[in-house]
Amino acid sequence: MATNDSYNDRQVKVGGVVIKVMSRLTTRLYRLTDGRIGGKFLKGTDVVLVTTIGRRSGEPRTVPLLFMEDGADLILVASQGGMPNNPAWYYNVIEHPEVTINRRGVESDMVAREVGADERAVLWPRLVDMYADFTDYQQRTDRTIPVIRLSPR
Repeated sequence: MATNDSYNDRQVKVGGVVIKVMSRLTTRLYRLTDGRIGGKFLKGTDVVLVTTIGRRSGEPRTVPLLFMEDGADLILVASQGGMPNNPAWYYNVIEHPEVTINRRGVESDMVAREVGADERAVLWPRLVDMYADFTDYQQRTDRTIPVIRLSPR
């Protein structure tokens, strides 16, 4: 359940623009440097580039995302900073689960799936240990923030 710290309409609009601009800049720098620039987020959390297929456009869309390793799988969080709506990449992977990741210059083909409630309950505390702000993000929004598992194809 959202708290009084939920984003207002102006914050959502401005935040969306900032996220889009920063994602594009980070993606370019990451690709140019094989992740030496853009490969870490705040507090040292690792970043991976995830390329999805746009559900409407059919075009490749690449976003930098925080991730957690779980064996050979990567776990992603569709938090969008606690905004009221899921990020576009979430809808892309639901529609087209085949994705490509770029991890420090090494590309791998993966398949995405949203985890169920039981699996999310197990993963969420580990995700918060990795990046504590996920707790704040969940408190800001009424939606349950989706957790996505990427597995090698």
